[in-house]
Amino acid sequence: MRKTVVIIDDERLARNELKKMLVDYPEIEVVGEAANVDEARKIIEELNPELIFLDIQMPVKTGFVLLEELERVPIVVFTTAHDEFALKAFEVNALDYLLKPIDPKRLSDAIQKLVFQDDRDLIVNEGRSENRNFLSDLDQVFVKDGEKCWFVKLAEIRLFESVGNYARVFFGANKPLILKSLNSLEERLDPKTFFRANRKHIVNLRMIDKVEPFFNGGLLLEIKGGEKIEVSRRQAVRFKEMMSL
Repeated sequence: MRKTVVIIDDERLARNELKKMLVDYPEIEVVGEAANVDEARKIIEELNPELIFLDIQMPVKTGFVLLEELERVPIVVFTTAHDEFALKAFEVNALDYLLKPIDPKRLSDAIQKLVFQDDRDLIVNEGRSENRNFLSDLDQVFVKDGEKCWFVKLAEIRLFESVGNYARVFFGANKPLILKSLNSLEERLDPKTFFRANRKHIVNLRMIDKVEPFFNGGLLLEIKGGEKIEVSRRQAVRFKEMMSL
């Protein structure tokens, strides 16, 4: 199955050179290109590509800003002349990084990583959620907190916690803050996976280890990370209806 690709680089010659190199890979279909972040965001939202080749240093907005602005983050291969931007922060989370001028062998390695990546790890959700407006647990989001950055699958996030106009995201040992309200997150998350336990918390139902009765008809959830979250009495009724046979 061919993988759809968008190339994002402010240099036209660089885009053309990469397109020429990708002609040798029938498993790759270049469906669009962009010269800046605003163009790229529109094209990605319209075409929903499986992969983007992304330059980092571009006028006005960087490639990092693009990732912050996207709701769904495709698989990313960085293409940059500045290895200090990608090597340290993204070599684990991005599919690959390619230093300019792009070495054909390194490009081949990146394509092979894409081809052999398990379908479960694909970012694009092909109808697994009944409502395509919801982000599914297979979708991946870009989280940035100060100088730290992560690509995180929603399935790995166990908890969202409201902190004023921000939300704290709990995954692994990390708890970064993002500039999103809990209400806006709730509108985008699949209710079959994420449950609004109370005014301050949204929990991943698949991350619940234990459920106990709690004060005044509520419930107490113990999450895999050790957090204990109270479910309000009203939400406890919904929780029991959802989780019962």
